[in-house]
This record gives sequence, structure tokens and C-alpha cells, in this order.
Amino acid sequence: MPGKELVIAKTDIAKRVKELGAAITRDYEKGQLLIVGILNGAFIFMADLVREIKREMEVDFVRVASYGMETTSGSLHITKDIELDIQDKDILVVEDIIDTGRTIAHLRQSFAGRGARSVRFCALISKKERREVEVAVDYVGFEVQSGFLVGYGLDCREKYRQLTEVYHLLED
Repeated sequence: MPGKELVIAKTDIAKRVKELGAAITRDYEKGQLLIVGILNGAFIFMADLVREIKREMEVDFVRVASYGMETTSGSLHITKDIELDIQDKDILVVEDIIDTGRTIAHLRQSFAGRGARSVRFCALISKKERREVEVAVDYVGFEVQSGFLVGYGLDCREKYRQLTEVYHLLED
């Protein structure tokens, strides 16, 4: 197993998730709120977050796959779509990490085109220096500059998601 270095402690995550939940509760006083988690990485963060949002909501998930993203002709495809009706609902998309911005730009366009009243984004981690597409992230847990991150839902080849803190995975 490669070494790892702590980036975000469990107590800091819990405090920030509570703050994000309070802000989301305040911002979505009215309307029909649908929280959409991006699988697989967001499921742990989203589970903690929805418990901190003190209002009625619906919950669903989407999975997005990228094909050929190493070239400029790369494309995104929804491999598991949300199942709930989004017409006239306020959508809050929850993501583990936003780096290039391609996934959330794609989802914003898709959900808006299908009649969502609004589409906003909440990410545990934002890595602005990796942005390829300019996107607005409405709720950000933490800004992290660099490093390959694992834990609290973030993975390396489907491993390390279960860690309760976020680590920078070190090369051997």
C-alpha cells in the first residue's frame, strides 16, 4: 500500500459539512429540492450532508463516464440517470471533487434542458487550478491545490473510499 499524508481531518470535515448543510437549508427555504449525488465518489459526503439539511428533499443519483478525455474530442455520457422527475425542481448536485469542470458543466446543461427550475453544485473539494471549463460551484467544502486525494468517498482504483479522512496518496 502506498503511503499517505493527511490533508483534511475528520473533525474538519464534520464541521464543514454541518456549515454547508446550514447554508443549503437557508438558501432553499421554498420550492421542491432534489439532491442529486454523482456516483460513486459523492455517496459518503452526500449521506452526511443530507442529514445536515433541515428541510424536506428528494434524493437521487447519477453516474457519468468519460470517454477519450485525454484528447480534446473527449465526451461525457450519463451511464445511470436520475429516476425522479426534475421539472420545476431546484436541483443541488453533490460531487466529491471538482477539478476540470467538465462533468458539472455537462450536468448543468442536461438538467436545465430537462426543465429544472435551478441547478446548483456542492463539492467536498474544489481544485480550481485543474479547471478546463469555467463553472460556478455554489457550495465548496475545501479548496485543495494539488495531490492525488483519497478517502471520504474519494478513491484510487475503487480503493480507500472508506477512510474517514482525506489523504494525499504518496507515490512509492
